[in-house]
Amino acid sequence: MSLNYEEMSWRDVRDHFRKWREDNERRSDDVIQLWEAILEDKVAKTGNERHLILEQVILAALDTSRFDVAGRCIKELSVEFPGSMRVMKFKAMRLEAMERYTEAVEVLDAIIAKDETNAAPRKRKIAILKAKGRRIDAIKELNEYLKKFMIDQEAWQELCNLYLAEGDYSKAAFCMEEVLLHNPHSHLIHQRLADIRYTMGGAENIDAARTYYSQALKLNPNNLRALYGIYLCCSSIANSRALGSKRKEAYKMAQWSLEQANKLTSQVSKIENNDKIIASLESAFGHLEIKSY
Repeated sequence: MSLNYEEMSWRDVRDHFRKWREDNERRSDDVIQLWEAILEDKVAKTGNERHLILEQVILAALDTSRFDVAGRCIKELSVEFPGSMRVMKFKAMRLEAMERYTEAVEVLDAIIAKDETNAAPRKRKIAILKAKGRRIDAIKELNEYLKKFMIDQEAWQELCNLYLAEGDYSKAAFCMEEVLLHNPHSHLIHQRLADIRYTMGGAENIDAARTYYSQALKLNPNNLRALYGIYLCCSSIANSRALGSKRKEAYKMAQWSLEQANKLTSQVSKIENNDKIIASLESAFGHLEIKSY
């Protein structure tokens, strides 16, 4: 939607800002242009919406790297609300966006000192450590965070990602198990945990991965990745030194999963000669062997 700034009054801009807030639209470029062209000098006329507009402009300014605009709006709020933790949060966000991480951490530490139950500044500190490439420190800080906020599913998933980046798959699996406890009916979490177990390798982990892939498929019968996961796990078991009955069962399950995957892809795929491609994949996957070192 193109906006004709020349024909708009400050009331029109106010109404646009309100609509974007209600619709959760950032529209950062438009917000900054309308702010500088029309509303900045008239913001005092907006009444009770003034503070909401200033916060909206701050976020838009940070999105567009207009740190000068963000600084002016933050200063205006600081004069009216000295010592406000909400304003301090915006200060920290501006410093972080400007890559002045040390100063940003100091502001975040001040917020935490005022309110130890505030989870947001702790998360921002972890994000800063990630931005600086200090994954080990981020893991340490996130572990400390989870001692106080143990039911934060997003934090457990983030810790899992950090452990995966470090190649520590056993700890990553533990984190995903914690997420699974909070959300046992999510096929994606079962699938993610299965991926990690499969990557770890070894007979025990491959068997566990097959179980998680099976549960993911039970929760979502159209989960193609889970079907291929079952196929890979069963193919590995069939080619292992497991008991003959277990290898036979795994071979049958591998064939079944590949047939189901073939049916699913044939239904939705627009690629010609799909059966030949599946056959090629079957041949390629049949030579894969997972070993534990």
